[in-house]
Amino acid sequence: MNFSVPATSANLGPGFDCLGISLGFRNYFSIEEAKEQHITISGEGKMNPHFTQDNTFVRIFMHTYKKLGGKSQFHFTFQNNIPVARGMGSSSAIIVGAIFSAFKMAGKIPNKDEVLNLSLHHENHPDNITPATMGGFNASFLKTHNNKSKVVYLRQNMPKNLKAVMVVPYQPMSTKKARGVLPKAYSVQDCVFNLSHASVLSLAFGMQRWDLLREGSLDRMHEQVRMATFPILFEIQKHALQNGALMSTLSGSGSSMFNLCYSDDARRLAKQLISRFSKFRVLTLDFDNDGVKIEKG
Repeated sequence: MNFSVPATSANLGPGFDCLGISLGFRNYFSIEEAKEQHITISGEGKMNPHFTQDNTFVRIFMHTYKKLGGKSQFHFTFQNNIPVARGMGSSSAIIVGAIFSAFKMAGKIPNKDEVLNLSLHHENHPDNITPATMGGFNASFLKTHNNKSKVVYLRQNMPKNLKAVMVVPYQPMSTKKARGVLPKAYSVQDCVFNLSHASVLSLAFGMQRWDLLREGSLDRMHEQVRMATFPILFEIQKHALQNGALMSTLSGSGSSMFNLCYSDDARRLAKQLISRFSKFRVLTLDFDNDGVKIEKG
């Protein structure tokens, strides 16, 4: 059986750990019953023995599958397109894809709300796992009761007249290390700044007020200190905003930069970024409104 799960971009500036968007760039994988477990990988991680010797996807899949009563072994074939440790949700794609497909292979109908909340056992903030599961633009938070957390979210589809132009450096950024550079405390002024900007940004997506994205996506909590560890990201952001981007934000904890623009401006923006940052990968992507899904064929 064939499945796919999308890349994501989280935070979107001021929406630290709560805003995320699904990108039309997917990891594909197939799972077939076999006499013994076997893993085949192409794309990202194909040369890394860790991906076959201790595969996180397979570990999460088998744990979920066995809890659902499954008893078979499988041949896993992965076409990994999402860059690893670049802020495009590769870890969330693994988690969500593994749990969703485990339900299907166990003969269950995958309930996306259940998949999302089971994903919390492996990813303790919802900004990437929510759009990876649901698709579209998402605002989410965790509701905790009796020491159990549940994702509360709102989502909406993204229109066809917008595209994402991602600039993907070849330098990875560890999420753990990126969190380590964050301040231990924030001023009231900075907290209010982020609350107000995240609120306006969310409504700008909801009301299609794309003219407010640039101001609404400003951040004082994480972006500046993280980008300072790889200063060329400031140049990418500035150049993108000068060449048609409606907003330009650090994607997740980096090192990729997420640039949103009108579809008509995407080719020009991508060309400018390729010309200026020739050592980096530039991806022009549609937005995804499906999230994790079963592929036909």
